[in-house]
Amino acid sequence: MGVFRKNGNFWIDYYVKGRRKREKVGSSKTLAEKALMKRKIQVAEDKFLDIEKQKAIRFKSFAELYIEGHARKKRSWVSTDRHYLKRLVSFFGDKYLHEIDSLLVKRYQTARRSEKTYKGSQVSVAYVNREMACLKCMFHWAIEWGYAHENPVKKVKFEKENNSRVRFLEKEELKKLLECCGARLKPIVLLAVNTGMRKAEIQNLKWRDVDLQRGFITLEATKNGETRRVPLNQTAKEVLVRVRKHPDSPYIFCKGNGNPYNCRTAFLSALEKAGIKDFRFHDLRHTAASYLAMSGVDLNTIRDILGHKSLEMVLRYAHLSPTHQTNAVSRLDLEMDTIWTPESETESAGKVKEGSTPFELIG
Repeated sequence: MGVFRKNGNFWIDYYVKGRRKREKVGSSKTLAEKALMKRKIQVAEDKFLDIEKQKAIRFKSFAELYIEGHARKKRSWVSTDRHYLKRLVSFFGDKYLHEIDSLLVKRYQTARRSEKTYKGSQVSVAYVNREMACLKCMFHWAIEWGYAHENPVKKVKFEKENNSRVRFLEKEELKKLLECCGARLKPIVLLAVNTGMRKAEIQNLKWRDVDLQRGFITLEATKNGETRRVPLNQTAKEVLVRVRKHPDSPYIFCKGNGNPYNCRTAFLSALEKAGIKDFRFHDLRHTAASYLAMSGVDLNTIRDILGHKSLEMVLRYAHLSPTHQTNAVSRLDLEMDTIWTPESETESAGKVKEGSTPFELIG
């Protein structure tokens, strides 16, 4: 038993009938010491189990609390989290949160990786990792809300993903896809290619988020939880201006009842008509980044436009940026000027022995 500090907060550490418990108290060490003393008394008087029973909750019940209390605040997460939760609930549903340990989480990870998709292929590493990340986030909030004492997912290693895929549309492919898009889908595809926005960001875009005069879109609920400004080029502005506004809905792309429009079915249909294979809506984001890279835009600027936190995420586009690479190696000219020049090569040509290598000439 004891008090320890982690990430600026004090935690208490104690045992109840052989089971280790940890609780975050706050920034005050004095309060943490008092909380630990209270827990010691409760354990000694066998009252702690009564307290735990009040907080005991099954996974399927907590899943609904998680959606209402956290995921809804990140509007772009709701649909994806609900999808992940279907799988998680089917496996952990009737378990109490305190019954879920790292071994059970590992069993879930192994079981999911051995399953097949409806197309017959193996469930991808990336998809299972997203489900695991959702589970990890759930336990984070379970601890914050007093339903759990530790996060079992932290002890399970995520599998390494291959993020090198860069599937983008050639100009002729994009032209063909746009020709096969319906009136409702075409502006969505055009906006995705000209801004690099994610599907959920476009789907939940509201008129209040757009500032056509200044030329940017403000996204408050992004994947990483931070506000991001997306610059608008002239094409994107014209696309938005042409969208008919629904009189009773704040959403830009919506159905007749005013709810956000999910373009999944229409997009798949357009791809099929255009004869485009191995392509996802998210690849429109790759298309935007690839076009920027091939136009000579530096990788840091592409990172800012896409909203990535690290440069690593955009390094996949480096081979598409010949201008960027040429500018980089041209800096070596400044160093070589004091070492070697064509003129000095001409002057010393008569002094060079036959069979000398270029490295010997420089040295």
